[in-house]
Amino acid sequence: MTSTMMSSLNQAKSPFTSLSNPLPRKHSAFNVLKFSPLPIIQNSQKGLNFDKASQKPLHISSIESFSFSRKAHQEKPLTVCNAYEADRSRPLDINIELPDEQAAQKIKIGLYFATWWSLNVVFNIYNKKVLNAFPYPWLTSTLSLACGSLMMLISWATRIADAPKTDFEFWKTLFPVAVAHTIGHVAATVSMSKVAVSFTHIIKSGEPAFSVLVSKFLLGETFPLPVYLSLLPIIGGCALSAFTELNFNMTGFMGAMISNLAFVFRNIFSKKGMNGKSVSGMNYYACLSMLSLLILTPFAIAVEGPQMWAAGWQNALAQIGPNFVWWVVAQSIFYHLYNQVSYMSLDQISPLTFSIGNTMKRISVIVSSIIIFHTPVQPINALGAAIAILGTFLYSQGTRLSYVYKYALCKAVRGSGPRFYAKMIREFKMKVQAWQESLAMLLTDNLREIL
Repeated sequence: MTSTMMSSLNQAKSPFTSLSNPLPRKHSAFNVLKFSPLPIIQNSQKGLNFDKASQKPLHISSIESFSFSRKAHQEKPLTVCNAYEADRSRPLDINIELPDEQAAQKIKIGLYFATWWSLNVVFNIYNKKVLNAFPYPWLTSTLSLACGSLMMLISWATRIADAPKTDFEFWKTLFPVAVAHTIGHVAATVSMSKVAVSFTHIIKSGEPAFSVLVSKFLLGETFPLPVYLSLLPIIGGCALSAFTELNFNMTGFMGAMISNLAFVFRNIFSKKGMNGKSVSGMNYYACLSMLSLLILTPFAIAVEGPQMWAAGWQNALAQIGPNFVWWVVAQSIFYHLYNQVSYMSLDQISPLTFSIGNTMKRISVIVSSIIIFHTPVQPINALGAAIAILGTFLYSQGTRLSYVYKYALCKAVRGSGPRFYAKMIREFKMKVQAWQESLAMLLTDNLREIL
């Protein structure tokens, strides 16, 4: 019995004697702990006496976690963890948005929207003033593009903004976008030269209907039922406003409709041609303005011509005075600024949020133009405008459901999307496989019983 006990004690010593730096036997507390049925912790700290010649020192970050008092068990220790690179150069950026960052992002987006709407309202006011005194929309459109192009060239030359790095392929893909942008810009200006600003923007709120029809019949895209149902109030509201407009003009109405169609094709060409292009929203619109200016200038000269411009300019100066020059400059500058801010906001928000902001922009333009220009509005006309704008908002919400569904399904099937959807697909496949295996086992057992 004694030999058996001694052999067990000798075996217990072997793990400690194999260390490169063994503890002295007479000062070690482990010998006491071997013979004790309960751990003796009163003198545990005194019993430990490590050799000074240790080759690998032990670094203790905090001694609070080694305390055996009741207070240590009651208080929850505060642990701070930092993730570092392999060379411990700096903490890892995990891209987690904190509440303060989210609030700052919301404030930034709100400032973008407020600036965008304000600049657009000011542009429409000055543009309408210029067109009332100088009814030459082709030259007015050309001056707007020329002013924006000049502003960006000066910004690039003075290094206020970084010039984009472009190549021939970039301008080649931008050309159809510029053609559609030119047509839409001129058509909208022609519309506002013939009818009230509010009526033009009411008709332009029907752009989602053109987008769905073009995407459906030309591109073969499908949309959920809520998107198609949202087209009914859009089309009905625009039709009601058109039929009840007091100063209806067919040229103005057709100009707004052509502008809707052109901007739909601009968006389609932009999506297809600009994938993978590393150009910021500000520089992208600057290049678009310059190319549109080159396209529009010869057509403006052919349609209106310098002689008509000279005569109309003299008449406007005689009627308005020097303020007319300021109106032309202001409408050109604000046109570029509001478009530039809208493209810059696309770098910060999603296209869906942008479409909602565009809907709210039209409301601000319609209301402000009615107040400033004292446009007579019948109640039935206002009802039609409200129905059309409501339909536009419903369209944006229906499009959101379509985008979320297509994105989740496509990314999950490919396995390269969010982990949640990929995990959902894997779990579904595992359940199907388990069901197949259980069914096969059940059939096998039944066949064995029958045979």
